[in-house]
Amino acid sequence: MHTMQFLADADAAAIQAFVAQFDTFLLDMDGVLWQGDTLIPGVDEALARLRALGKRLLFVTNNSSKSRAAYVKKFAQLGLHGSCEEEIFGSAYAAACYLTNTGFPKDKKIYMLGQDGMEDELRAQGFKTCGGLDDKDLKFSGIPDLAHIVPDPEIGAVLTGFDGHISYVKLAKAHTYLQDPNVLFLSTNADVTYPVAGRTFPGSGSLFKPLVASTGREPTVLGKPHATMLEVILATHHLDRARTCMIGDRLDTDIQFGINGGTKTLLVMSGVTKHDKLVHPNNTVKPDFVVSSLAQLRHA
Repeated sequence: MHTMQFLADADAAAIQAFVAQFDTFLLDMDGVLWQGDTLIPGVDEALARLRALGKRLLFVTNNSSKSRAAYVKKFAQLGLHGSCEEEIFGSAYAAACYLTNTGFPKDKKIYMLGQDGMEDELRAQGFKTCGGLDDKDLKFSGIPDLAHIVPDPEIGAVLTGFDGHISYVKLAKAHTYLQDPNVLFLSTNADVTYPVAGRTFPGSGSLFKPLVASTGREPTVLGKPHATMLEVILATHHLDRARTCMIGDRLDTDIQFGINGGTKTLLVMSGVTKHDKLVHPNNTVKPDFVVSSLAQLRHA
């Protein structure tokens, strides 16, 4: 039976022993470092302490709405200094790497249900994109409009992520392109909710569900807990899995990602997962360690 170790806030010795086991920490961002645009108290001290101890920090997020460059700016705005693009692995970047590694043709277009972070990462690797924010103002005035949505032989993939401007017209276009079985159906992540200000809202995994229902197709999911993102990280940084710990606030993505990848796992209770869900008899995803907040690691 898997035993979870709960690290108490005041137990500095236990926290120091935990940190000493690892050379590298993979950290989720939303719900771990911040909630929305608000830094979780003490996180800045915790990250500074881990860096001072010589630990390697890699930030791994399923949020596809920002590019790595945009995340570096957000870190600085929140007072988290010392981060660079090479430390950040977003699901939009993982999607671009997947398309590169699988030889997706550069003369084909990728129709996006997503925002500028996705577009930036795809274009940085030489891909043509359409949809996304370019389609955010499309109007639907009635059923006759649908006759103007037609297949496009230039589309080679539909990629879904977080899209704050989701609309029926966007879904109708994606549905139409996916009628061609040669058009790839990809998603940056399957997170069904997104944490903001202590509450949850629909996430990327909720936004592609209408396409699953209408097309009968399931997307290839590229973010956590799936292996694609971890393989990109391993190839880039040559990590020792036995000396690596995945830190996150979600059982089904972050903790499962660490389990799938053969790393140890630490659940923080500052995000989506609540105590009753963690200890529920039906919960089969068990972290190795649990803390109330990443801020506890400032005592390492």
